[in-house]
Amino acid sequence: MITSCVFCKIVRGEIPCDRLYEDDEVLAFLDIAPLSLGHALVIPKEHHTSLTTVPAALSGRLIEVAARLGPALMRATDAGGFNLILANGEVAGQVVPHVHLHVVPRSVDDAVVMPVSRVAYASPAAKAAILEAARARLS
Repeated sequence: MITSCVFCKIVRGEIPCDRLYEDDEVLAFLDIAPLSLGHALVIPKEHHTSLTTVPAALSGRLIEVAARLGPALMRATDAGGFNLILANGEVAGQVVPHVHLHVVPRSVDDAVVMPVSRVAYASPAAKAAILEAARARLS
């Protein structure tokens, strides 16, 4: 754990939280600045700044907990659905440098705005180049 990390401090009990779920590897708690009622965070207790460093079993555990928590929060808040959001890196909107998964209950009349913009590939060849480069880097 990192001494200055706010989420590590929560895991250690140095900062209080509204705990929803906890096991040996994962902690889930209500967000202090919620996008919607019931907005929660699911974090690994082990410090990782990037999803790319989280062991596969632990990243799977984060999703398992979020998949259980989402429906529970939906029932608790009368929401019609939920979003799972993970920002990886500052440019992607990650504010706390400790991997965390947002579970955001959604209702038809909520004020949550998820801006969506679309881009177009310059050409089929440009799309193919990105596809090929990404596939090569998966190996």
